[in-house]
Amino acid sequence: MANNAVKYSNKQIWHIAYPILISLVMEQLIGMTDTAFMGRVGEVELGASAIAGVYYMTFFMIAFGFSLGAQIIMGRRNGEGNYSRIGPIFYKGTLFLLGVALVLFVCSYFVSPILLARVIESPHVYEAAMSYIHWRVYGFFFAFVAVMFRAFFVGTTQTKTLTLNSVVMVLSNVVFNYILVFGKLGFPAMGIAGAAIGSSLAELVSLIFFIVYTRLRVDIGKYGLNSFGLHRGDSLGHILNTSVWTMIQNFVSMSTWFLFFIAVEHLGERSLAITNIIRNVSALPFMIVITFASTCSTLVSNLIGAGDARYVRGTLGQCIRMAYLMELPLILFFVFFPTLILRIYTDMPDLVSASIPSLFVLCSAYILIVPGNVYFQAVSGTGNTRMAFFLELITLLIYIVYVVVMIFYLRVDVAVCWTTEHVYALGILLFSAAYIKRGKWLDKKI
Repeated sequence: MANNAVKYSNKQIWHIAYPILISLVMEQLIGMTDTAFMGRVGEVELGASAIAGVYYMTFFMIAFGFSLGAQIIMGRRNGEGNYSRIGPIFYKGTLFLLGVALVLFVCSYFVSPILLARVIESPHVYEAAMSYIHWRVYGFFFAFVAVMFRAFFVGTTQTKTLTLNSVVMVLSNVVFNYILVFGKLGFPAMGIAGAAIGSSLAELVSLIFFIVYTRLRVDIGKYGLNSFGLHRGDSLGHILNTSVWTMIQNFVSMSTWFLFFIAVEHLGERSLAITNIIRNVSALPFMIVITFASTCSTLVSNLIGAGDARYVRGTLGQCIRMAYLMELPLILFFVFFPTLILRIYTDMPDLVSASIPSLFVLCSAYILIVPGNVYFQAVSGTGNTRMAFFLELITLLIYIVYVVVMIFYLRVDVAVCWTTEHVYALGILLFSAAYIKRGKWLDKKI
């Protein structure tokens, strides 16, 4: 196989990638909006919104993981030209995720107070976090359905729709947050609870947009969306055969991220506040990485479906180079103007100064984060999601050991804690690159 053969031009890849980037940036602005508002409410609320936000995302990633598996299958059917089989995958996935949303909503109601009381040291942080989670979990029902729309549009390479949806979602979140956090237009000032309600309402608006847009602008007959077709096409069991590994993988991955925040919380409320700020600052460069990794995954799936597996490695190289080209200017801007960036999230000068070392450590990690994530998503794109899960599981075990030793035993400075990103990225890069190089994915059927 020619290692560097390419099918897509950089322009074609960019045509698919840039709407994903804009949509991811817009979606991330929801978390950034919550953080920016909480940074002006108080340091406890800022730290609590970090833990509560990651806690919510841990469960959201179960749905997102399922949608990634469904997206891979939709991409394969799209590459094969079996368009009418895509609709049944969408509907079966949507019904399944609504059931998952209900189960997680009920479990959260009973389990969250007990679990968080055991892992959060500060009673003030615990109280604020519970106030957020109580309202935020209503978003499960809206967000879990919306991710299936995202899977459909990415899998069929109609990514521009994501841009429009995300703009609507972010604007809704800013308006809802402004009204509910600070108490405008006759509403009471609800603080951190207002941020949670605002985010859930923004997800509802996002879902309504997807439904209306799909009905008006998509050829629903072509993709088999004009009937539920639950008896047609790929069975739910077949979809789960691919998706279950991305579900577990994303849940475990986000759980370790949650563990990182809980660990940092034991270093103090200041360290937790810094970590929340750095998490949000890192979101934009990470969105660039995820954009090209996601693009690479769907292109790999489409290439294999079309019988063009010989172009996979060349496409991998293209996506990594394009990601570096976009990433470098942004990272340099962070390095040279750290205060300018950090002041977006807090108006406390001492908190800004204390956050700068952590920001520098994070920026250096992107040398490894870029190729690591692109290669890893390419593994999922081949359809071997079970292998992707095992590769990440090994990496995360190394990551967890590193976190425990650095924070609980050595009690290092919060800036040193962020070297965990280097450890994870290096591990996932080495394991994923080795798998792609071996070529055992060439005959994987899904």
